[in-house]
Amino acid sequence: MEKYGVIFGKNYELSLIELKAFSRRFRLGIRILEEHPGSPNASYVIIKAKRDIEKYFRFIGGSIKLVRIVGEGLEAVKYLEYARLFTVSLYGREDWRLWRKLGSMVKKVFKEKDSTKFFKPAKVYAMPSELILKGFPETKDVVFFFGNGEVLVGETVKITNPFELKKLDVEKPVVRPTISIPPRLARIMVNLSEVRRGNVLDPFCGTGTIIMELLLQGLTAYGSDISEERIRDTGRNVDWLRKEFRVKHSASLRVCDVRRLKKCFRTRFDAIITEPYMGKALKTKPTRSEATKIARELDRLYYQAFESFADVLKRNARVIFVFPAFNLAEGGIYRRNRPWLDELGFEVIASVLDRDGKHKIVRDIHVIRKK
Repeated sequence: MEKYGVIFGKNYELSLIELKAFSRRFRLGIRILEEHPGSPNASYVIIKAKRDIEKYFRFIGGSIKLVRIVGEGLEAVKYLEYARLFTVSLYGREDWRLWRKLGSMVKKVFKEKDSTKFFKPAKVYAMPSELILKGFPETKDVVFFFGNGEVLVGETVKITNPFELKKLDVEKPVVRPTISIPPRLARIMVNLSEVRRGNVLDPFCGTGTIIMELLLQGLTAYGSDISEERIRDTGRNVDWLRKEFRVKHSASLRVCDVRRLKKCFRTRFDAIITEPYMGKALKTKPTRSEATKIARELDRLYYQAFESFADVLKRNARVIFVFPAFNLAEGGIYRRNRPWLDELGFEVIASVLDRDGKHKIVRDIHVIRKK
């Protein structure tokens, strides 16, 4: 077992739930030693995990960097591998003078072996992934964690590729932001399912963002939608994915009403991962009574969808389902309880909001198990 730091993205709670599911999915034995919620893009956890985490880290969506810890205390810089070009990232502290001081310390250690240069982007306490990957791919990112009264020293060993995610988002042939989810969220949802191999269905496939992520991860992907146009959209995007990312397999796509899945598929699924129809676009934030009415009307569709899910899922299979929550005009968020899930034979394992105060509708991501 190795000691690592994992730098999270914007949503700490969602990233933490994903990391735990990711550990179970790939049998990484992750044990969380410290939690540091911090601020967006500066929150992190310290963990112990099998070294296989470095191999699978590219499949994670809610984390940005994987840092291998080399030691505790500032003197641990002597254990870092030499690099001709390096930068320094601080987490748990924002201090420009300290940042430069630590950079000078690392440079002094590296110069004992050969010439080296400290790359200093202006006023950046933590080196962005984009900069490392695009402009300085040979730069070593030396990381200092300040937390719980100790300093941990490490070096970044893996980074999730923001350029790959951007390409999946905006360069595919069919881009419809109003009905699509971000590729990073699709990746998170696949991990929450904990499916490592098997048949996975997205019954509201839209333009195919989840389908594409399933194919990228080597899973057997099935997609359906009540709209013929959406199925054509998904087909075009899947064809593009296979060409651009050299994916060998394709997806099985059907025009199908979500309430009639048993008639469309003879397959029994290991998981269902989907964002359904979330209602009409809202011009203003709703009141509590308006949000309650919208959610109640949508639940008619969702109830029938879960009745249909029960027909095609294997026992103990997971459903990763996005219910709508609402930012209210009077403040706060409306989230609806759904006791009918238990009546239909499903158990809610976890739920977390994909928070965004600007949006009127908020994603309420549920991890659900078929009993």
